[in-house]
Amino acid sequence: MTKRDSYFDNARFILIFLVVFGHLIQSYVDTNTFVANLYKFIYTFHMPAFILISGYFAKGIYEKGYIKKILKKLIIPYLIFQVIYSIFYYFLFSESTISFDLLNPHWSLWFLVSLFFWHLMILAFNKWKPAGAIVLALTLGLAVGYIDWISGYLSLSRTFVFFPFFLVGYYLKKEHFQKISSSQAKVFAAIIITSVAILLVNFPNLDEKWLLGSNPYSDLQSITILGIFTRTGVYAINFVMASCFFAFVPHKRVFFTQWGTNTLYVYLLHGFIIRTFRGSNVENYLDPMQSMLILIIVSFLLTLLLSSKLITTIVQPFIELKWSRWKQLLKSLKETKNSTFKNTTTD
Repeated sequence: MTKRDSYFDNARFILIFLVVFGHLIQSYVDTNTFVANLYKFIYTFHMPAFILISGYFAKGIYEKGYIKKILKKLIIPYLIFQVIYSIFYYFLFSESTISFDLLNPHWSLWFLVSLFFWHLMILAFNKWKPAGAIVLALTLGLAVGYIDWISGYLSLSRTFVFFPFFLVGYYLKKEHFQKISSSQAKVFAAIIITSVAILLVNFPNLDEKWLLGSNPYSDLQSITILGIFTRTGVYAINFVMASCFFAFVPHKRVFFTQWGTNTLYVYLLHGFIIRTFRGSNVENYLDPMQSMLILIIVSFLLTLLLSSKLITTIVQPFIELKWSRWKQLLKSLKETKNSTFKNTTTD
């Protein structure tokens, strides 16, 4: 069994916590300026960094059976949860009929579809030298904004817009992350993070949808032809902020490292709770500023719960299509029962 790298597990946990927290505060973006700036700040780096890590661990793409493995890991859970979400929304929103649309991912499920496509795209882009491949990926990410019909369908917009991060991650090596974690690099990173935060505060009119990668330029900017320049600026901020994030990720094992191994569970399951929260009386009752600490704690605890052994054991067959944790649990229960019976008999 390959030894896990604590650095990347730490990064995964922090990022999945930010995913949960970002989704939790999204409801208040339109009504509170501070929350809007905080939301945009998080989105400048958390998904680009997450995608970059995914690309870093895609280096086994040429191994025998790898494509079959990711098909099973990504597409089958996508189909299962697409159906589950359809049923969930039917009851949550009291819809008249249940609609099963497998080609338009529900909410966060876009990531599974795009992640599958990114792996396949590596096979084509890897025929070029890294610099040429990255330039081509960025060019496609910029050009796709001019295609008005491309949006959530098969997650095509996000697939092309975010692919450069996956590709860069694929080319990165461990020493690159070590270099960016130096004391000098952290000083520069802190300055950049502060500068970006100030920039967002002073330019509050930046539409957060630019950071989502799911809309064509015609939906985001009145002068469509200038969209390419805005997205270029967003790309620059994304790459710089993702680098700054990795500078501060702890390399050693810490108290949350173990939970960084189950981020897929958190990603797939947190939506049911967040979507129930949105539009509920609880959401309306909370003032985002006065309750910010509560929202942070709830997001953290929810991340811990959904990555816990109990939850991952229960839902493993639906996400990994495995029964290993159920078998271990049954074996443990059986051993406990036998031990208890033996002790009782001896007494």
